[in-house]
Amino acid sequence: MDARLDALQQRLGYRFLQPGLLTCALTHRSAGADHNERLEFLGDAVLQTAVSALLYERFAGSDEGDLTRVRAHLVREDSLHRLALALGLPDVVRLSEGEARGGGAQRPSILADALEALIGAAYLDGGFASAHALVQRLFGETIAGTEVDSWSKDAKTELQEWLQARKLPVPAYRIVATRGQAHAQTFDLECAVAALGLTEHGEGKSRRVAEQEAARRMLAVLKASDSAGGPLRS
Repeated sequence: MDARLDALQQRLGYRFLQPGLLTCALTHRSAGADHNERLEFLGDAVLQTAVSALLYERFAGSDEGDLTRVRAHLVREDSLHRLALALGLPDVVRLSEGEARGGGAQRPSILADALEALIGAAYLDGGFASAHALVQRLFGETIAGTEVDSWSKDAKTELQEWLQARKLPVPAYRIVATRGQAHAQTFDLECAVAALGLTEHGEGKSRRVAEQEAARRMLAVLKASDSAGGPLRS
């Protein structure tokens, strides 16, 4: 395990002065009392602040709404999960035997939380400058290579705003079915706009992805009907 932790620190570009913080950051609550949930809480706040600072510098002409939207995309679970996989966290995260057998080492929520915990641990170990430098190594290339316009509003937000602008209630989301094993589930989810008698479905590897797909499909239906001057009823 020590060799794997050493390799992880090389990939992070940060070596912990307090190895116990690194171990704690990688420990899921199923593996013991000294788990990473408090570090994850701290790391989430540090990540938000560091990414905000990087975006503030990168997009000098952008307003608060644009910066908030880009930040939300960067720090969402899907993005953190991809980074965690690239760092090899499935090989070093500490889980109970039952959680490990259930595929916990590949679960997006567990890996995303572990990455945030690592950022929190770096903050406690070396201060904000060290944590900020780590966040910059993780996100800097993505931030440098993107433009604000490429990060459009997510479908759920756009759908909600579309309905609210027409004084209609927000949509309701409901899981219809799940398929596959716990570590590789596919969610079938329904988006319903009861006031219009409309429902659309979406599928995805997480509930969030399925919600976004269902919202995207609902938006397409609503906009097409609106453009055609239709009654917006099925």
